Amino acid sequence: MCRFFSKITLVVLFTVAVRFVSAQIPLLDSLTLDTLTGFTDLQEALKNPNAVTKLVLRKQHLKSFPKEIYQFKNLQYLDLSKNSIKEIPDSIGILTNLQYFSCFKSGVERLSKDIGKLTNLLYLNLNQNEIEYLPPQIGNLEKLEILDLWSNNLAEYPSSMANLKSLRILDLRAILMTDELQAQVTGMLPKAKVYMSPSCRCKW
Repeated sequence: MCRFFSKITLVVLFTVAVRFVSAQIPLLDSLTLDTLTGFTDLQEALKNPNAVTKLVLRKQHLKSFPKEIYQFKNLQYLDLSKNSIKEIPDSIGILTNLQYFSCFKSGVERLSKDIGKLTNLLYLNLNQNEIEYLPPQIGNLEKLEILDLWSNNLAEYPSSMANLKSLRILDLRAILMTDELQAQVTGMLPKAKVYMSPSCRCKW
């Protein structure tokens, strides 16, 4: 009898494991992600959370980061641009498969330290926001290739950015920067193309 129940238990565990593995979507290449047709309606996406790889919610009049997004364990592409989202919350770190994240022109003021948990991130676009501070954990994004921060209110840059070994493009245009600060940034990222506006003689 015990052996019978042991076999039943093993079958159940195996079935659960197979379902779990089958629900996992492998990381897609950049071209596939870019051309993939994504969900543009949050409620529609919630009908089958495991199928959501790409979610585009531009101009949806969002007032905060939608908590429902955390149900999308396979999410690799997220665009929340042109909304009214003041804060990228700590729970963003749950979305570990994210490769593309855009939230430009959304009034973002705070970027959570947990952005550093998105270690598969290749592209991060936060331009035209009100960000004043970059958490040191941003240096954990060792796969990041493009970081777009132009037109924010940044006054300093963490030394951990030197760890962004894969970074090819950093856009810091329309941000007030002294000669010294510009030299500091380019010195941290010698292999990246850094776009900056002409330096200023500004003091904070």
